[in-house]
Amino acid sequence: MSYTDFSFKFAFVLWMTTCSMVVWSTETKQLIDQKLIADLRSGGYTIYFRHAQTDWAQSDHIVRRGDWTSCDSTRVRQLSHEGRQTAMAVGQAIRDLQIPIGRVLSSPYCRAVETARLMHIGHIVTTNDVMNLRVAEYFGGREAIVERARALLSTPPEDGTNTVIVAHGNVAREATPVYPGEAEGIVFRPHGNGDFSLVSRLTPSQWAALLN
Repeated sequence: MSYTDFSFKFAFVLWMTTCSMVVWSTETKQLIDQKLIADLRSGGYTIYFRHAQTDWAQSDHIVRRGDWTSCDSTRVRQLSHEGRQTAMAVGQAIRDLQIPIGRVLSSPYCRAVETARLMHIGHIVTTNDVMNLRVAEYFGGREAIVERARALLSTPPEDGTNTVIVAHGNVAREATPVYPGEAEGIVFRPHGNGDFSLVSRLTPSQWAALLN
């Protein structure tokens, strides 16, 4: 066999192997996605969302208790136009996927509440258990908030439903193994007694891809 023939055959085998790996990877991902959808439709999970994209030209100016609820962009950072569109799109995907949502909990920050409202997946209840750590001094300190967040994440939802929490990246970074991007959803399996496990991470585009 000539060197040219060997090179051609080697390249062909390599190409075929690469094609097979791509097909296997695609099929495997589809199976994983289908299982995740089926699991979420059965309920029993907590989905933690960091609020949608914000306008980083704005800043938080918290000078007294309760300032964080302000939707005035000169006082507290708010969702950007992109963030509002993203929140609506993610909520639409959840509804189209027929994922049952029970409790919808939100940090009292306007940007978190607005994200939850635009998702349109259920009645929103605000809770200080997932308060932004930047104002932790008003709520017993960072460790206290992290402990309450972990307790909340470990609480099983009502049968046949999933709990949605909309809050902040810094809470997730300290209370879980994950530091989510804006509008990213993290799926946890709550086990009670402060224990929960990471199941999946879903960016806004990945939520949309689950529909295909």
